[in-house]
Amino acid sequence: MEEVFEPKVFISYSHDNDEHKNWVLQLATRLRSNGVDVLLDIWNLRLGQDLASFMEKGLSKSQRIICICSENYVRKANDGKGGAGYEKQIMTAELIKDQNTEWVIPLIVNNTSESKLPRFLGGRKYISFEDTLLYENKYEELLRDLLDEPVSPIPPIGKNPFKVAKEFAQQKFLPANEKYTSPAVSGNVVFDYSNNDGRYFIGQDELMFELKFSKSSNWNIQLLNDPASVRTVAIAKNVKELVEIYDARVYDGSSRIRRPKIDEIAVLQNTNGFYAAIKILGIKDDTRGDENDEITFEYKIQTNGSPDFSK
Repeated sequence: MEEVFEPKVFISYSHDNDEHKNWVLQLATRLRSNGVDVLLDIWNLRLGQDLASFMEKGLSKSQRIICICSENYVRKANDGKGGAGYEKQIMTAELIKDQNTEWVIPLIVNNTSESKLPRFLGGRKYISFEDTLLYENKYEELLRDLLDEPVSPIPPIGKNPFKVAKEFAQQKFLPANEKYTSPAVSGNVVFDYSNNDGRYFIGQDELMFELKFSKSSNWNIQLLNDPASVRTVAIAKNVKELVEIYDARVYDGSSRIRRPKIDEIAVLQNTNGFYAAIKILGIKDDTRGDENDEITFEYKIQTNGSPDFSK
């Protein structure tokens, strides 16, 4: 029977008000329902139990710590006051032992000040829950990190093709299928869409999009949602650059075919829920005076599941 990985996680936060405590409780409840063994004072601190002892034991036996960095928490941690101040002392001692530890995950919420993190966590990567519209994406980012399920896992290292002469002789560096694939999450592509049935692949695994192009003219091109990996195709109206797309969900993806023009941007969602944006840079059409059919485009795949390409 396969062993289930259930990380033990301690949540450190300040009791700012009932609304804030309820936000923390909802987060903790959902994490437990998704396979994370959360320690929370509301559940685990019994009447008559020593608070300092609870915090020490909870922090020491947890694999990860989530610090809910509200404005009040940051202030208390910096001033060394209350539970936040005491927990800061314990965490600081542990962090000094290992400067590169990933033990603590700072979460930003209910914090409008310039000081998003307490000083003892300065410089560490954090997750911001300040934009409520991105809650689901940020929650998934947190959950994936806790469960060690990254969106883009590091691919395995293959064999060295130059080590053995025989292997080198048999090695094909540009198989037919690789000519029509760009596995990176962003880049520029020049593609003769008369080949490979007009299909070109960007990204890989969960982030893969199969683009299906079809001839239209030398100033626009048909982009279809026929491939099995593609859920919707839309045109980002009145947008000139990829970074100007703040919410890809607002564009209409109800039609099977879209015809982006040169300098226009198309937005796609794949069947795994990820978004990609492509900007058409050039189009050639061999029926309109060009030597061959060709599409030139730049693209970006949003790897965290967010529909926001501005970051």
